[in-house]
Amino acid sequence: MVVALFKTRDRDSRENGEVTCNLSRDVPFKIHSSSKNYYKLVTDGTLDREQTPEYNVTITATDRGKPPLSTSTTITLHIADVNDNAPVFQQASYEVHVAENNPPGASIAQVSARDPDLGPNGHVSYSLVAGDLEPRALASYVSVSAQSGVVFAQRAFDHEQLRALELTLQARDHGSPALRANVSLRVLVGDRNDNAPRVLYPALGPDGSALFDTVPRAAQPGYLVTKVVAVDADAGHNAWLSYHVLQASEPGLFSLGLRTGEVRTARALGERDAARQRLLVAVRDGGQPPLSATATLLLVFADSLQEALPDLGDAPAPSDAQAELQLYLVVALALISVLFLVAVILAVALHVRRSSRPAAWGCFQPGLCVKAGPVGPPNYSEGTLPYSYNLYGADSQQTRFNFLTMTPEMVPGQDLSNEASLVQAPPNTDWRFSQAQRP
Repeated sequence: MVVALFKTRDRDSRENGEVTCNLSRDVPFKIHSSSKNYYKLVTDGTLDREQTPEYNVTITATDRGKPPLSTSTTITLHIADVNDNAPVFQQASYEVHVAENNPPGASIAQVSARDPDLGPNGHVSYSLVAGDLEPRALASYVSVSAQSGVVFAQRAFDHEQLRALELTLQARDHGSPALRANVSLRVLVGDRNDNAPRVLYPALGPDGSALFDTVPRAAQPGYLVTKVVAVDADAGHNAWLSYHVLQASEPGLFSLGLRTGEVRTARALGERDAARQRLLVAVRDGGQPPLSATATLLLVFADSLQEALPDLGDAPAPSDAQAELQLYLVVALALISVLFLVAVILAVALHVRRSSRPAAWGCFQPGLCVKAGPVGPPNYSEGTLPYSYNLYGADSQQTRFNFLTMTPEMVPGQDLSNEASLVQAPPNTDWRFSQAQRP
């Protein structure tokens, strides 16, 4: 490749005017003579701008005189850039550890690639091109910044659902044509103690009650009665389970394996021991803080199932706390019942008093009674008693009441024969006088 053309001149003649040109050493160039005193500077190897961005080439022209004379000139050559380098990642592969339940949007990793080219040829952008999940699902888990190469978590990871995530990231320059490089990123999701143990056995019955196990009455110490089986969805120490007895109806009768969950008899059944025993077992994991679950064991000492069924028919005796709570409930219900009964009695009495007051005392209220005197003076000659009758009528909104009272009157004797005869209506047999109204 021709880099430059130049010409030499020597004013001498003959051999003194013949000129030869030479280059400095260790440069990838050489000189070709094209015609008399005209020369071409051409490349003599591959030029790599990334290794040597420029060259200072010294050309020396020497004549053939005695002694020879020479002159030198230096040419600075700047090597232009072409997009001949693809981006290169700083690591061959990446691996990061992320604890589960991370906040969405958190930065979990960063990749970096370098391109030694200049300008757009060396400008690198990043993208996520592949993973071990479907593209739509992968985009819901992670994303990458095109400018910085920072990888972000789009959601909270769950170690129980996703243990590891394999990603392929790509770095691409802006040259023409563009060059690119890929790198693998492995995201390991760490475990946290976010799952409590789950008891598999003993299982609950269809109605939610605990099932029972039978123990022979002649069981010797160390006899394997049953086994509590539990699992934990976490990993490592967070899933390391231990078993503990929280409550026992007969302490010391059974032993529980700390790591195995095996329930064994610690001694033989005594005469004073109840045939029905209850154990409350706690299962704890090894996380910080530890999480736990409980299981209830109902154990019946019997030699056959038929013998165990009558014991199961009896309800378990409540604990002291339950008995105290039941006592409080009974007292509260009794107080509420008494108060309710008193309230009902008071309401009925008040209602009766209000409903009977207008009838009994209405005639003593002004405006409610009408006094009707006798039609004529009494006729004593006919054997009438010396009393006059006053009729009182009391009107109420619901009932009409009529009352008769008798008032003794002293009337002087006189002849009433000239008076108009009075027709007296026969007494109403429906009237009834109270003891207070009778004379």
